[in-house]
Amino acid sequence: MRRITRASIAVGFFTVTLTLIATILVLNYVNFSPRINRPLDTDFSVNEPLFIRTLESLLGPGFTEGNSVTPLRNGDEIFPAMLSAIRQAEYTINFETFVYWTGSIADIFAEALAERARNGVQVRILLDAVGSSRMDEALIDLMVDAGAVVERFRTVRWYNMDRLNHRTHRKLLIADGKVGFTGGVGIGDEWLGDAQDENHWRETHFEFRGPVVAQLQAGFADHWMMARQEIIQGYEFFPKLKPEGEIMAQAFNSSAEGGAESIRTLFLVSIAAAKETVYIGTPYFVPDDFLLDTLLEARLRGVEIEVLTQGEHGDSAITQAVSTAKWGDLLKAGVRIYKFDPTLYHTKVLIVDERWVSIGSANFDNRSFLFNDENNVNILNREFAAEMLSQFEKDKARSSEVSFQEWLDRPWYERVLEWVSSTIESQV
Repeated sequence: MRRITRASIAVGFFTVTLTLIATILVLNYVNFSPRINRPLDTDFSVNEPLFIRTLESLLGPGFTEGNSVTPLRNGDEIFPAMLSAIRQAEYTINFETFVYWTGSIADIFAEALAERARNGVQVRILLDAVGSSRMDEALIDLMVDAGAVVERFRTVRWYNMDRLNHRTHRKLLIADGKVGFTGGVGIGDEWLGDAQDENHWRETHFEFRGPVVAQLQAGFADHWMMARQEIIQGYEFFPKLKPEGEIMAQAFNSSAEGGAESIRTLFLVSIAAAKETVYIGTPYFVPDDFLLDTLLEARLRGVEIEVLTQGEHGDSAITQAVSTAKWGDLLKAGVRIYKFDPTLYHTKVLIVDERWVSIGSANFDNRSFLFNDENNVNILNREFAAEMLSQFEKDKARSSEVSFQEWLDRPWYERVLEWVSSTIESQV
């Protein structure tokens, strides 16, 4: 009979512990949800009513008429517009963000929100627990002492480590239920300025007025109920919204807990319906194999495709390596890829056939498709698409195009990093 020794007990304990840790990591960081992986035989274009009805059915909310959308380019335009809406609010302010760091703009926002709360405005602030970890806690005290309600979204503890990989990436500001904002901006000094150098990032955010604002409010309400167990309701949050413009828009949300496929579905259906052009602006371009095939099939149909993404000033070498590894087949098929040179390119935009646009918080990567909670706004309007395409072209003028030969000639050490990084592709 084999004798049980202290050493064997220690080995057994170590093995069990290691297995337990590995199991937790797999359960927390690998997504086992079934994914769409069958070819999309889409015989309609983005300009047909069937396309709109399809997305209404797949993504949830219906399209609303009578909206205005104002693109805001870089911090010089974004922050004054957001702060103006905060300072003019009379009843309610709902604010949700992933990034809230330290710095001058962080102080300015906290002071503006606190001032409104002191004057009787209901101020609710939802901060992602991970994205706001660099925030000065004194700013939270300032806002709470003024009467604002501040919650951290999915705070991570040792017993709920699964939350670490499921963050709110939504960027929402709604004032009095009448004016809303979303896009890619975070509250950090990196977003200040006009993308004039590598320390000031390139961003586009959007101001909305009209019926679609109620859908943006619903996105905040969804997360606030999860974080605070409180339902927001009443005229102050959901007033009757009159038409403010000519744009038809749909604001929708994705959630890791509810299945984050809605963002991926949006990209798949939009690209499959493309007949002429696809323009993708994103800092993190990591199409999975099926999305890659969908892009290549669009090229076979004669669709012109251009991708604008981060260059040498990116903030994630691993993500950039995983992205670059996928460029070969796309470049060979005639997809044109551009790297933004001056600073981090953080804009998120999809433009299809110069009339269909999707904007919001979602990137073109697995983190947005599988793990993060996102919000996007879809717009069918030729004039707005032309405005966004004009911005796309201006950014291209400050970018470098990557050729297939250049991709083939990249250094061996870049290829090694790509190979190593690709082992964690599902996480980027």
